[in-house]
Amino acid sequence: MLFHQLDFRYVGRMAILLEDLNLRKAERLLCLQALEKGGSIVEAAQLLGITRHALKRRMIKHRIDVPAAERDSRPVSDSPAVVAADGA
Repeated sequence: MLFHQLDFRYVGRMAILLEDLNLRKAERLLCLQALEKGGSIVEAAQLLGITRHALKRRMIKHRIDVPAAERDSRPVSDSPAVVAADGA
């Protein structure tokens, strides 16, 4: 079995270890690591050098949840569960 181990170095000394050359997996991993390091969608997008809208599209594509810190700071009225409970 051919197993690729690539070690790419990025600005800020973030090392990314990829198991193979699958671009979709690499994009998902980069999004996850940027969200973890940045703590919010805005900060993660800045780390990746893309807009927050581009990051949100990638999060939807890869089924990545909103970071817990950002989810907890949203107003209650924006919560989908509250809107659904109101019957709207």
